[in-house]
Amino acid sequence: MSDRRLEIVRGDLTRETTDAIVNAANSSLLGGGGVDGAIHRAGGSAILEACRVIRAAQGPLPAGEVVATPAGRLAVKHVLHTVGPVWQDGEHGEAETLAACYRNAIELADTLGPASVSFPSISTGAFGYPVEDAARVALPAARHALAHAKNVVLVRFVLFDDVTHRAYLQAER
Repeated sequence: MSDRRLEIVRGDLTRETTDAIVNAANSSLLGGGGVDGAIHRAGGSAILEACRVIRAAQGPLPAGEVVATPAGRLAVKHVLHTVGPVWQDGEHGEAETLAACYRNAIELADTLGPASVSFPSISTGAFGYPVEDAARVALPAARHALAHAKNVVLVRFVLFDDVTHRAYLQAER
């Protein structure tokens, strides 16, 4: 694992130059607000068209699962779309589903060949997952998947605001 890195930065996920970025999507895969909307706007219609094909073939994407599309106008090669859990009270499997989002995204990236993947803080926007709790789930899940990856050597958390960035830095300590 010595050649593998996990980074936490403050920034704009749509400006990343890693091989892949992860979209905190909704189950429709047809765009939305927050990170999802920003990725669809920045990447253009190629992402939406690919999502429509996936949706037509398999229906809504269940929480915790991941699919890949081209990245359109983004600087990355792939967009990995995952649906995080909607926060209820922490007693309905939210942590397990959230961890699956990170593990499954890194596993899919590993099969596609990218060496680097950037993540947002999944489920902490409209889905209401408390950011401190989410960080305590996301970081160990990503570390575990990274340790078992063959191709992925860098996982970067790209966090849009200071509150989220601080929560992830705190959880890393």
